[in-house]
Amino acid sequence: MPIILSIENLTKSFKTGNKSLTVLDNVSFDVEEGASMAIVGPSGSGKTTLLGLCAGLDVSTSGTVSLVGIKLNALDEDDRAYVRNQHVGFIFQNFQLLPTLTALENVTVPLELRGEKGFTEKAKALLERVGLGERMSHYPSELSGGEQQRVAMARAFITSPKILFADEPTGNLDEETAHRVTELLFEINKEQGTTLVLVTHNMELAENTERIVQLKGGRLVADKKSLTAS
Repeated sequence: MPIILSIENLTKSFKTGNKSLTVLDNVSFDVEEGASMAIVGPSGSGKTTLLGLCAGLDVSTSGTVSLVGIKLNALDEDDRAYVRNQHVGFIFQNFQLLPTLTALENVTVPLELRGEKGFTEKAKALLERVGLGERMSHYPSELSGGEQQRVAMARAFITSPKILFADEPTGNLDEETAHRVTELLFEINKEQGTTLVLVTHNMELAENTERIVQLKGGRLVADKKSLTAS
């Protein structure tokens, strides 16, 4: 399969006063199109930083990130934002829904940003798919955490992204709700043939992916097939 994400010798350091703190240290891996991968590791190991670099939300101190064949390091913020808008979906731990928009309006935002029209039916179908057909006109404050995350999931998939980045997608949910959200995430991901890269503390969630990459102290210490990978 073609490579959709290529990380080469990625290092990210931050200056704090006179000191330099290295959060990621010389990390390299490739992700094939259509694959699913989890990034795991203790708090402070660099997981979220790595995800942000992969998605072009930030730039590395050294090393390269190639996403859908495009070298992100060579782009400015506007060009990176364009790449994200065209090719990338996101799901975050804290949902990041717009509070003044209904569930349906939140789902349509990415396509509105693209200037596309006639997407309401697609958004409604996705909300039906995640079990929120009766909640489309509700605002985020009127939805439970699990419902908000399902709205966020529909929003992530509305653009049929080539790659989806999920940062602790079940981190704010109780066990039963997390299980349902996980099932939906992997079902829709498979239906759309999306590449999935997720960050999680939850090893049960990680085991749903085909491959698990482990970070410790900013270094890649393990890269193995999941126990449940077929």
